[in-house]
Amino acid sequence: MTKEKKQALLAQLYAPYKKCIECPLGTLGRINVVFGEGNPDARLMIIGEAPGRDEDLKGRPFIGRSGKLLTTVLELADIRREDVFITNVVKCRPPDNRNPLPIEAKTCKELLLFKQIEIIQPDVICTLGAVALEGLLGHPAKISQMRGLPTKFKNTLLIPTFHPAYILRNPSKLSILYEDIKKAHSHLR
Repeated sequence: MTKEKKQALLAQLYAPYKKCIECPLGTLGRINVVFGEGNPDARLMIIGEAPGRDEDLKGRPFIGRSGKLLTTVLELADIRREDVFITNVVKCRPPDNRNPLPIEAKTCKELLLFKQIEIIQPDVICTLGAVALEGLLGHPAKISQMRGLPTKFKNTLLIPTFHPAYILRNPSKLSILYEDIKKAHSHLR
């Protein structure tokens, strides 16, 4: 499938959900649905948990402090942000940046995330943090035990790592985030 076809399919997927109220997050003060951005033909897909304040205001994923750190780590790993596709498990900001509730994550995964993955068909998915990892695996997982270990999501290689927000609170772990991103990139076909 061509890049242009994938872009058209993504636009078609998003169209009915621009003002989504399919789960509680749609009625709890969200400003923008943050679908994701990047190369629709990306070989590496990065998935976080949910948009934060800056992302909700601008309608773009990972543009706040965590996003700036993620962009820096990508650059250090010789990966251009525009070459990957970046999104979240849920597309609307949870109040007070709480973790998404199970019904919120389930709804958004079924309506959007799993379809995004089907359209983009990445070689590798890199999840950021436990919420994103659990969102794809469908069961509880300890990011401290699983980070950096290749696993599978359906037929796609999955490399979990720490969320950049965790790194901002624990800067000594920055090299781990870098190594995991490099590892994910090294597995591209």
